[in-house]
Amino acid sequence: MRTELISIGTDTLPLDGAWHEPEGGVTSGAVMLCHGNTMNFYTGSLRFLPPVLTELGYGCLAFNRRGHDILSIRDSRAAEGAAFQTTAEGIADNEYAGSWLRDKGYDAPVVMGHSNGGFLAVQHVANHPETPALVLLSAHAGGKSAESLAAVTGLLGGAQTPELREKANRMIAEGRGGELMLLPGWWYVAFIAPSGVSMEMFSSFKCLFLQIKCSVYYMRGDKDRQEPHPAEDFAVGCTGAYEVKIVKNCDHFYKGREDHVAGLVQAWIRKTLIA
Repeated sequence: MRTELISIGTDTLPLDGAWHEPEGGVTSGAVMLCHGNTMNFYTGSLRFLPPVLTELGYGCLAFNRRGHDILSIRDSRAAEGAAFQTTAEGIADNEYAGSWLRDKGYDAPVVMGHSNGGFLAVQHVANHPETPALVLLSAHAGGKSAESLAAVTGLLGGAQTPELREKANRMIAEGRGGELMLLPGWWYVAFIAPSGVSMEMFSSFKCLFLQIKCSVYYMRGDKDRQEPHPAEDFAVGCTGAYEVKIVKNCDHFYKGREDHVAGLVQAWIRKTLIA
């Protein structure tokens, strides 16, 4: 495949990324790839999926949301990254990426997202019924589930999440809403927005899946917890064709199973959209 580094304009910071094309040119359409929380366009599924997708004739857009990595800088000492992200910003970033693809002539890309990128992908596809297919890789469920499960998953503040939210609200009341707060669990540090620590999740999958008409492939590793990634539960709400795959001996990041997972995605796309 051929790879071109690209930049997508937004109303603030640009989205950096890569456009991958088959050597013989795009023949099947485009795929929009959405990275997981605090990840980026050159790690994880956004790295190992383009080679198998370009084999099928697809062009692949892998891009950083403004909430990429945890903290970063660009061309100054001003900090940026996932510590400052909000769900609304992530949804907007997918819209900017979709517009970039439309400008290239791809009006209805396949959408794929890993983890929080999958959650955002569901939001995007619900708003774009022209989407031909949606692939979810260990996507979380949205709603209040992430915070309610924090005590058992160790994410956010772990068991301390309610207390940390109270602390964040006190800091906002004291005029300290622009500061960062350390979290004992992943993703380790977060911006205190006017509405509280930026943990907010918009609509849950269950509501959004009622709006999705395209074929959906939901994959989860068997080492991942089902509660925050309830692939099986959404078959009831999905009105299009829906398939679940639980990958054996596989964690949330598909470590050591990348080739197997890539092959499964390629086979499903071939079966669903090409055969």
